Amino acid sequence: MRRLRNVRIIATLGPASSTLELIKELVLAGADVFRLNASHGSHEEMKLRYDIIRQVEVELNKPIGVLLDLQGPKLRVGLMNEGVVLNDGQNFRFDMNPEYGDSQRAPLLHPEIFAALIPGARLLINDGKISVKVVKCGADFAETIVVNGGSLTSKKGVNVPDVMLPVSAMTAKDEKDLLFALELGVDWIALSFVQKPEDVAHVQAIVQGRAGVMAKIEKPGAIRYLKEIFQHSDAVMVARGDLGVELPLEDVPCLQREIVRMGHDTGKPVVVATQMLESMIENPVPTRAEVSDVATAVYEGTDAIMLSAESAAGKFPIEAVRVMSRVAEKVEKDDLYRKYTESMRCPPERTPSDAITAAARQVAETIQAKAIVTHTSSGSTAMRASRERPSVPILAMTPVLSVARRLTLVWGLTVSTTETVTRFKDSVENALAKVTELGMASNDDKIVITAGVPFGCSGTTNILRIAQVGEFDGFQ
Repeated sequence: MRRLRNVRIIATLGPASSTLELIKELVLAGADVFRLNASHGSHEEMKLRYDIIRQVEVELNKPIGVLLDLQGPKLRVGLMNEGVVLNDGQNFRFDMNPEYGDSQRAPLLHPEIFAALIPGARLLINDGKISVKVVKCGADFAETIVVNGGSLTSKKGVNVPDVMLPVSAMTAKDEKDLLFALELGVDWIALSFVQKPEDVAHVQAIVQGRAGVMAKIEKPGAIRYLKEIFQHSDAVMVARGDLGVELPLEDVPCLQREIVRMGHDTGKPVVVATQMLESMIENPVPTRAEVSDVATAVYEGTDAIMLSAESAAGKFPIEAVRVMSRVAEKVEKDDLYRKYTESMRCPPERTPSDAITAAARQVAETIQAKAIVTHTSSGSTAMRASRERPSVPILAMTPVLSVARRLTLVWGLTVSTTETVTRFKDSVENALAKVTELGMASNDDKIVITAGVPFGCSGTTNILRIAQVGEFDGFQ
């Protein structure tokens, strides 16, 4: 099963999409990777969904990626009396007293917030619907003035955009979820609440290469360390929900483009997420603005676009995936899409592997080859091929199933597993057989093949070969 688009689709699983039949339908509709949200559900539910995904993978003979999204630290107001309304301009206090809050004060049982607050800092409550500014603060309290009021109820989320909070991106719950997910065999770990590169490095030390680590950019602090976070991460997610709360909304589209561009430059996949087809939670068709939002992310060249509640809890999960896939396919047929893609191409690094990969794209486009085939053991060769953003389809072949699953997130890659080979002749034969099987090429069509000899050594891409379907000469 081969996608007719380059951008990949991540679908979140939840109550609306947890049966074998629905998960299989989601794959057939266009989902390439499934997200398991650790904020909801037990380990037993996580394992059940994971096992179903692997069953569907076998039935469809197609590698499927699984992403676990860690919850991260959740900052919330404590319990409140009913009917509390904050008015613009009034004074309001937050403190460590656990008693029910009222119209004059609220419990905020997070000493780390008070430790970081300074006069003038803002607290944003309930996704920014209520905002207050700190006038005076101490180790266990903050006196504020209400800037934008509203109804304040129990357990509403709190964002603190103007200061760097002294909290780790990993909670005790996250560590338990992470270790459980690694035992299951998930392919990607998404780390929430990243503020600095050390947050990512800490998780990398735990993961030890067993999964890719994806940093979620949703805090203003992360923007200050964006380059360093990219260096420590295997992928990055533009998590526009909290990002749009803590930063001016007009800043988010520019940051999205900057992050996607940085992904191109570094060769790291970028995912654009949150509220892409939000109205499809309740409606069978999206708004025009949502379609434009999806299209913009595709034009920008992001690797993957993600559905959250639309597929996890919405009424129309299959339709949401189909709409997203159709929009992506339409955009990628636009001549402007190809012009944008070519304008963002980065010069290759001064390494033999990058030189071969860049040459493969140039050769394939010059001779109008039907496909570029990369043989990869670690995934690095396929990632390089994707970074080139060729106009020719890419087939990534690997003998390592975990690598195949991880590559399902990456722009433009059709991923296939193959038996381990030790001779270049065998790799050519496998490539020709697979492109024929997938309908990527037929008799007399040419393909471009890259590989590294000796096989099985990461980062040794050193061979480029043009081969013609139906006329293989047995070259060793």
